[in-house]
This record gives sequence, C-alpha cells and structure tokens, in this order.
Amino acid sequence: MAQRLLSYEVVAGKNSESTESAAFRVCAKLRRPLITLAGVAGFRSLLSRALTLARADAPSLSAVQVAADGSLKGLDELEPQIDKEQARDGGAILITQLIGLLLTFIGEGLTLRLVQDVWPEATFDGRVSDKERTLERTR
Repeated sequence: MAQRLLSYEVVAGKNSESTESAAFRVCAKLRRPLITLAGVAGFRSLLSRALTLARADAPSLSAVQVAADGSLKGLDELEPQIDKEQARDGGAILITQLIGLLLTFIGEGLTLRLVQDVWPEATFDGRVSDKERTLERTR
C-alpha cells in the first residue's frame, strides 16, 4: 500500500511544480483525515512514532521532525546531505511505518476507507485500476 501511495505522488509531483518529496506529500494528504479522526495531538503522536520507527532503518531521516501542527519539517536540511535514492528509501520506510501503525490502531477496513477517500482512483485489493495501468506505462 505504501509503495502504491508513493507511486501516485511521484507521478503527481511530475505533473506539478511541487518540490516536496512524495513521502512528505503522502503524509500531508493523510494529515487532514487523520486529524479529523484523532485530533492534531493524536496524528502528531502517530506520525512521530512512525518517524522514530523509520529512523531505525533509515538514519537519513534524522533531520526530519514533526511540527506542532503535524506537518513534517527538515527536508530542506536532509536533501543536500543524501542522494535521491536514500531520500526515496527513507520516505518509503516512513510511509510503510505510518500505514502499519494505522492498520494496528484503526484496523484494515478503516485504513483502506481513509486511504481511498484521499486517493479515490487507487485500488488496494490486488486489482489494478485503469489509472494505475496508465501510470505504469508512463514510467
């Protein structure tokens, strides 16, 4: 699931002027519905825990922090110090940890519903949507 979300955001980033990493955009898009569900403090705690877990496998995330509003900060300091592959891998690990925590705390059904509200064109049941086929062909 994390890889699919990141793939969607990589393509979205190519189609826009965004300079944020795909992982930061995934976190930003999940922020609103999760704040509605758990409040700012709840989302901030969840993202902070995901970041802590991700740092064990991706020390390159050490400069990244969760701000008081639940947004991620520190990417500006991170990018000049590491290569793009390290940044992409670190982002994938962070999103994987975040999705894993969501699955643990709110369950698969609610997690899938929440993700599909944010990315309605995505499918997460093994099927591939028409938009995903198009994304695959453009890579």
